[in-house]
Amino acid sequence: MTAYRRNLVAGGTYFFTLNLADRRLSFLTDNIGLLRAAFRYTRARHPFTIDAIVILPDHLHALWTLPAGDSDFSTRWRLIKTTFSRGLHLSERVSASRLQKRERGIWQRRFWEHTIRDGGDFARHMDYIHFNPVKHSYVERVQDWPFSSFHRMARLGCYPREWASRPGGEPDRGFGER
Repeated sequence: MTAYRRNLVAGGTYFFTLNLADRRLSFLTDNIGLLRAAFRYTRARHPFTIDAIVILPDHLHALWTLPAGDSDFSTRWRLIKTTFSRGLHLSERVSASRLQKRERGIWQRRFWEHTIRDGGDFARHMDYIHFNPVKHSYVERVQDWPFSSFHRMARLGCYPREWASRPGGEPDRGFGER
């Protein structure tokens, strides 16, 4: 088995990307209530702060801050993925390898994780998360995507409501990884 190297920082802030196994599906937005319930279930057992999140049909991006002394984001994602998957009534095709491991085949097995280094890194990833529905052409304006923490951030004054809404293209900023 491959040993994955994760940068575990107790109380750290992380950027994550999780994908469905079949990127042509729209389970996440079609079952948004179930996904929200999976997050609530997990946060009740293993608290963490969701600094930013966007849910797209086939993947999601999130910024989390873990409690002081805690670096176990993998357990939290396992619980979210498992709780969500168990709530779906589907008959998806499952490979022999997944059957052997008692996996349903809804999610990609792994996830992308990046430890946030500083305030600038945090801001770039926050912008990347909120701009993602526009990047993938689901909407033309950030504020038009309903499954995003952008709306909460705008209410709190972190973003103007019309942020990144220039018609005809992406704003002149670098988002995400550099």
